[in-house]
Amino acid sequence: MKSMHKLFAVAIAAVLSGPLLAQVTGKFAVTLPEKSHQGQGVAKFIELVDAKSHGQIKIKAFYSGALGNDVQVTSALQGGTIEFTVPQTTTLTGMIKEYEILDYPFLFSNDQQADRVLDGPVGQKLLDLLPAKGLVGLAYWENGFFNATNNKHPIARVEDFEGLKFRAIQARISQETLKALGANPVPLAVPELYTALETRTVDGQGTPTAVIAALKLNEVQKYLSLTQHSYGAFIPLVSKKFWDKLTEGDRKILKDAAMEARVFQRQVARDQARSAQAGMAAKGLVVNEVSAAEHARMREKVQPVWKMFANDVGADLYAQVMSQVSAK
Repeated sequence: MKSMHKLFAVAIAAVLSGPLLAQVTGKFAVTLPEKSHQGQGVAKFIELVDAKSHGQIKIKAFYSGALGNDVQVTSALQGGTIEFTVPQTTTLTGMIKEYEILDYPFLFSNDQQADRVLDGPVGQKLLDLLPAKGLVGLAYWENGFFNATNNKHPIARVEDFEGLKFRAIQARISQETLKALGANPVPLAVPELYTALETRTVDGQGTPTAVIAALKLNEVQKYLSLTQHSYGAFIPLVSKKFWDKLTEGDRKILKDAAMEARVFQRQVARDQARSAQAGMAAKGLVVNEVSAAEHARMREKVQPVWKMFANDVGADLYAQVMSQVSAK
């Protein structure tokens, strides 16, 4: 009889306390190391989600490409086997041509132009294209301006790209940009890059300065040239299969956390870009500026690439981006 009374008391207590909330869990695939600007952004996002959900949404990060490269994990999101990742937007160009506009070489001259385009109507228009591909975009974070490293010589003029075997992102626009500059593109995923440079499979590569430091590429490269030939944006993505199972409240938590993390992550990216350049130079990496005149020559050299991808991007989207870039 006592056991029956005990069971009854437990049942009454459960009813009075309300239904137990089911915990939501997810895996977050991250290409770069935890201390990178990308990794720190993910850690901040997870921290914010945990706080906003009162511990009911638990996300575990897997850093340094542990779950695969950007193309592989983005595909896994579409299949629903991984819940989160944060690739560069370039990864999306194979399935959504409009994203190629963000990879136009020499498109942005400064951070403010990039922020204005990504955080405004253009950025939202691009986000709206993702659900049809099984993905949900939460915000835009910063990878940064790409600078060139190599083992042959400083790149101070456009002619200095000539003949270099240069790692390209696994997207056609990246490869065509390098061809236009005179280099020979070699498509490689980030996890393969250090070894390829160490073994001289490729002579050089182009990534943001903070990424060069995070991947320790200065250990296998001699020269860093501040070409700023492209700008890279990260995009925190959620599997739509996972997203569709969430409550509206959970979705809002993820969106809000990604937006709050954006402010933090961009600042980390910009701080790391400055400190990384100085740190690598102190360790022996030879750093050279590119004059405004030579920068203009490089920009002119890649104009055929802009025209090559014009039909994919569309005249309306191109006009919107150009309007935002030139706005004061």
